[in-house]
Amino acid sequence: MKVAQSCLTLCDPHGLYSPRNSPGQNTGASSRSLLQGIFPTQGSNPGLPDCRPILYQLSHQGSPRHFYSGPALVDGDYSYSGRDSLIFLVDASRAMFESQDEDELTPFDMSIQCIRSVYTNKIISSNRDLLAVVFYGTKKDKNSVNFKNIYVLQELDNPGVKRVQELDKFKGQEGKKYFEDQIGHGSDYSLSEVLWVCANLFSDVQFKMSHKRIMLFTNEDDPHGDDSAKASRARTKAGDLRDTGIFLDLMHLKKRGGFDTSLFYRDVIIAENEDIGIHFEESSKLEDLLRKVRAKETRKRVLSRLKLKLNKDVTLTVGIYNMVQKAYRPPPVRLYRETNEPVKTKTRTFNVNTGSLLLPSDTKRSQTYSHRQIVLEKEETEELKRFDEPGFILIGFKPLMMLKKHHYLRHSLFVYPEESLINGSSTLFSALLTKCLEKEVMAVCRYTPRRNSPPCFVALVPQEEELDDQKIQVAPPGFQLVFLPYADDKRKVPFTEKVMANPEQVDKMKAIVQKLRFKYRSDSFENPVLQQHFRNMEALALDLMEPEQAVDLTLPKTEVMDKRLGSLVDEFKELVYPPDYNPEGKVTKRKKDDESYGSKRPKVELSEEELKAHVSKGTLGKLTVPALKEACRMYGLKGGLKKQELLDVLTEHFQKA
Repeated sequence: MKVAQSCLTLCDPHGLYSPRNSPGQNTGASSRSLLQGIFPTQGSNPGLPDCRPILYQLSHQGSPRHFYSGPALVDGDYSYSGRDSLIFLVDASRAMFESQDEDELTPFDMSIQCIRSVYTNKIISSNRDLLAVVFYGTKKDKNSVNFKNIYVLQELDNPGVKRVQELDKFKGQEGKKYFEDQIGHGSDYSLSEVLWVCANLFSDVQFKMSHKRIMLFTNEDDPHGDDSAKASRARTKAGDLRDTGIFLDLMHLKKRGGFDTSLFYRDVIIAENEDIGIHFEESSKLEDLLRKVRAKETRKRVLSRLKLKLNKDVTLTVGIYNMVQKAYRPPPVRLYRETNEPVKTKTRTFNVNTGSLLLPSDTKRSQTYSHRQIVLEKEETEELKRFDEPGFILIGFKPLMMLKKHHYLRHSLFVYPEESLINGSSTLFSALLTKCLEKEVMAVCRYTPRRNSPPCFVALVPQEEELDDQKIQVAPPGFQLVFLPYADDKRKVPFTEKVMANPEQVDKMKAIVQKLRFKYRSDSFENPVLQQHFRNMEALALDLMEPEQAVDLTLPKTEVMDKRLGSLVDEFKELVYPPDYNPEGKVTKRKKDDESYGSKRPKVELSEEELKAHVSKGTLGKLTVPALKEACRMYGLKGGLKKQELLDVLTEHFQKA
């Protein structure tokens, strides 16, 4: 194992190292900032970063479900590393049930609706995760250690329909009355005891857990203002939870006079040199609270951990992250009619002559070359698929201006340092990133994602860290992995000559475009088909009378557009279209000329000698499908629609002749 930090001076031939910007000094992307949150913590798209299949299991709670979860291995395969566990800790004191305005939701109602949203999302996306709900500041108590004023509503378990329906009982004014009748309000509680109960909930779980987190919903910024002993015990207990791998996130809600985190929660939530990610603005709307919770409950998963080789002696480890994942409609799952269990499919291979069952060792793969069948062993087949060891190999550096937007192949990935395989990778990564930003260059590399994947050329485009006004990270420091096209990927598009617009028409269209401009956000436009599909599933699982109708945000707002544009559209039409033009009128179709129509499909005639020569040389496949069909018609042969069927018929005919 090489230590990258000791090899920094070897980067000087590429101009990456400078004594002025050594890793021990301020390089503009310090180790602490590099180790902070990889993804933006505000306004981030929950999406599907873990790329796991979505299972349709809403109607059957507790049935066995199998999928891979956890961090990816070096070759890209996934391994199961445990379940994600999350406890929602909700302050149930009287202040949480009071709203500042009559039209606003109470902080408690906002918390319940937010928790319900996470439950429904977990049922669809990751139903093996464990969730729990705990109220504190209650009149009644219900917990395993008999602490006062702590009520465990739901212990850690898989999300299901009954649990969502139980949460629905606490929504709105009816939910407020139901809470007062069934649980009630209290005030004499200890936050250290509350955290103790949460720790016991984690310890009672028999499954392996990968992440343990607690989300605290409250609008009280100083719960133990008059009791310094309780406050001290709470800080100590919060530190003990961090030491055992249990992380506490504060989802603080709006209160009169503002929420001051410095009074108590700054010491409880934030630990030195750690990015626990406290939000300094309290949430006054449900949308703000949902955005914060989604940013926290979405796990940041590395797709693969690979080695980046700068030369023969200098290597560092990086992690690959997927920033954008397309959401698909989940496929249906076949269920057994009597037990509602998923049906498993098994495939078996039999000998066509004897009917005996064939084992995997009895089958082999073959490929035909020049009328000769080449048989390959399983090891030889696997070896053919392996191009190179997974990782990056640095080729050189190019100016950023050479990367063109029209060379786009697919969405980019994000590269961030990893210390798991090679110590000092973060330091070397920081130096490389700083120099690339300073010289405005990109690193061109050969990228092999997996052992059985062909290599491709990529550009590592440097990205500088961005912070907002409150010093919260908006964009992380790292490299954007941009896939570069091969020569075959580029194509020349024939441009037809068109009538050029005059300057007056161009200026008028500029005015229209200026009026219709708006700030685009990808997470502001949801797929209406997917949203309606999930709402239908939710209504079916929760026994609702009818599903909630999804709003199609992709449709243009014609009334708003017409109001903004005013008379600009009519003025543009007068400049572009003739006076008698009717855009709603029918267009008369032009009759096709027989000669021009027939000239589009020229006949391809081949002599018998040419066909025989193609068959003998094995080059018959170079002919086009129309030529093969014409040859079959000439000799009265019945061929299929596919090219291979036409080739087989012609080859058999001339071999018999």
